[in-house]
Amino acid sequence: MVFLHHLTAVLDDWDPRVVDGIAARHRVIAFDNRGVGGTGGSVPATVEQMGTDAIAFIRALGLRRVDLFGFSLGGGVAQMVALQAPELVRRMILAGTGPRGGGGIDKMATIVGGAYAKAALTRSDPRNFLFFPRTPDGKRAASEYLGRLAERRHDRDEAISNQARIAQIRAIRHAGRCRPDDLSVITQPVFVANGDHDLMVDSAHSADMARRLPNAQLTIYPHSGHGGVFQHHETFVADALRFLAD
Repeated sequence: MVFLHHLTAVLDDWDPRVVDGIAARHRVIAFDNRGVGGTGGSVPATVEQMGTDAIAFIRALGLRRVDLFGFSLGGGVAQMVALQAPELVRRMILAGTGPRGGGGIDKMATIVGGAYAKAALTRSDPRNFLFFPRTPDGKRAASEYLGRLAERRHDRDEAISNQARIAQIRAIRHAGRCRPDDLSVITQPVFVANGDHDLMVDSAHSADMARRLPNAQLTIYPHSGHGGVFQHHETFVADALRFLAD
């Protein structure tokens, strides 16, 4: 199973409970796409090109068919892989993401900028504001999630560069302004997941995407946001393993 991660993320930004939970039954491959973390080059200008790069990576490993787990931006990249090279994809999990051309997605820069400003004022991680609701349960989930990300102390990945961060935001805004893709051609089974109050990608976009995919199932986790699959990681991992085993 190939993991495709979110805006500004590098390898150490994957929740270890999700990685370990799925890796207990499946081979997991996580990587930094072009221009991200420890990978050289420059981040592409479009999500479509990010998908092309992911395809090149998968084929370079000699893999003929894979499952994909795309979170947020990675979910958009996963869709591009399925559209460009459908023969490579067996099943997909798309979490905290929506379809290209979805309304409001091109406003991502404003949402992210606001969260980074709050983070700077409070000397905290912006994912506190972007991934989790500002409720007692959400704040506790954010603290636990960020604590899990800090568990690995040695040989950590390189932080994302400012160039990569800006290029990713531009690619997301471009995707939001594109014409919608014909998702009916993606016939593989797809598990669509999100929280019920996603600030970054409105939860309605996940529902819309699931309706447009001919073989999709949708799960919305309660009292959670963009990082709903991390807030509810135990339930999500169990749901993902059942989906992958079908």
